[in-house]
Parts: sequence; C-alpha cells; structure tokens
Amino acid sequence: MEQMFEIASRKKIRFETTKGMLTVEDLWDLPLVSTSSKTCLDDIARLLHYKLKDNEEISFVKPITSDNEQERVAFEIVKHVITVKMTEAATARDAQAAREKKQKIMAIIDQKKDQALTELSVDELSKLVESM
Repeated sequence: MEQMFEIASRKKIRFETTKGMLTVEDLWDLPLVSTSSKTCLDDIARLLHYKLKDNEEISFVKPITSDNEQERVAFEIVKHVITVKMTEAATARDAQAAREKKQKIMAIIDQKKDQALTELSVDELSKLVESM
C-alpha cells in the first residue's frame, strides 16, 4: 500500500479530470459520486479503468507486458481512496444510527420516570417535594 503512494509521489502522478489535473492529495477532497457536473472519484476510477483495459495487450501465445505502470498505480490509488471513504461513510452512518437509538432510549426512560411519578399517591409526591 505505502509503495503505491511512494511511486505516485516519485513519479508525480496526476489524475486527469474535466476540471484539470489533480494530485493524490486532492483525491481525498472529492465526493465518491456526484449528481452535478462536479468531478468525483467514481468518474476518475472509471476513466482509469477504461484506459487500462483499452491499452491492455491481448495475446494467447505471448506473455502480456504492460507499459502502463503509472496508470495502474493511479487506478490502485483511486480504488484505495474510494474504499477508505466508503468505510468512513459506513462508520459515520453506524455512529449516527447509534446516537439516534440512544436518544430514543433516553426519551423512553424519561417517559417511564414521568409515568412512575404520576402513579405515586399525593402523600408520596408531597414527601418527595419536602425532601428536596
């Protein structure tokens, strides 16, 4: 993993987009997908995948040799960034769901406390008030 980032920095790999060339660091700021005409990671990955498949030499007799190491590394980097961002998004969704569930539980606890108070007799309520 670290090796591909080293290769990218040594070879100064840039990522072609409709908005211009991006660095590896710029990838982290892009959305996974975009509903507008903004550049997104999915577009970059699809372009690199297309280039790799288009440049791939096909032979059933000779070993396949590839001169597109730079594009292959760029593709692997984009896939890594996509995987990390998807994992982070899933973690954030899980945390949000846990927070919402905790809020619901706390609201139910408050309701039960209120219900328990309403079930007390007047004498018991008076004693509670006097003890405060």
